[in-house]
Amino acid sequence: MDSLNDTNGVRLEDGIDSGHARLHQLGYKQELNRDLSFNIVGQWAVTTSVDFSLAQMLQVIILLSTGGIKGGGYEASKYVVIGLHGGILLVHAIINSFPITWISFFGTLAAAWNILGVFILMILIPTVAPQRASAEFIFTHFNSENDVGIHSKPYIFVLGLLMSQYTLTGYDASAHMTEETKNADKNGPYGIISAIVISIIVGWGYILGITFAVTNIPDLLSSTNDAGGYAIAEIFYQSFKNRYGNGTGGIICLGVIAVAIFFCGMSSVTSNSRMTYAFSRDGAMPFSEFWHKVNKHEVPLNAVWLSAGISFCMALTVST
Repeated sequence: MDSLNDTNGVRLEDGIDSGHARLHQLGYKQELNRDLSFNIVGQWAVTTSVDFSLAQMLQVIILLSTGGIKGGGYEASKYVVIGLHGGILLVHAIINSFPITWISFFGTLAAAWNILGVFILMILIPTVAPQRASAEFIFTHFNSENDVGIHSKPYIFVLGLLMSQYTLTGYDASAHMTEETKNADKNGPYGIISAIVISIIVGWGYILGITFAVTNIPDLLSSTNDAGGYAIAEIFYQSFKNRYGNGTGGIICLGVIAVAIFFCGMSSVTSNSRMTYAFSRDGAMPFSEFWHKVNKHEVPLNAVWLSAGISFCMALTVST
């Protein structure tokens, strides 16, 4: 990946024409910097969001496993949560320091885990729940009576789209990994399109299945419930507790989601590091020579650890 060729005055690497290098050659450095700001900073923020969400999920799993809010369970402080976040990022950085064959294996495992796990949960949770919402409630009800001051139904609908939009996040990972993909001209676009299609179908099914188990919205959002206001955790926990007398099954289901989020964060760090490498290779980042170096396995180690470090620092603003 460090080998350079020169064809018609345009920088090439591994025989692959770098679009950013071409723009840089033509004098579009300002445009490159804008691209850097909007893309790579956003990518780092995505990793922060995913791994911090996992840290919060682990905190809720610990809380419910020790009795929940009502049972005097352990409530981790914000410092413990940020510590969990840092630990998760550390593991992700270590995994992404492995050769690409290892990352490919974990990626395949992640895809299987996500699809299988989602199908199990979208069927299991509404089946276990003693009470289920009606189709009319799911497709026509707006939670306009809330304590956050948002009562406009059109605005609530737009906010609701964010949940659906989040299921599509990550499809661009195929583009970031094309330089390490066999038959990238076909498999790259195929990966993007298939990720979007699968996310739409599976994501919609998951959200729909979970929503059938929602019957009391205010209670789910209350900070005094067993999950401390963590709605999804409360749905899972109460579904099993109301059916079987304890919420152990719900905690296990949360574990399934936690593993899925872990894989998501791992892939996000992979995308971050490859984007960092691409920008630094084309001289669009400070200290580019350092960030675009690769090891003997052609892994951009410096970019991997930079991405993990910045993602940790971004979370500090949430914890203060």
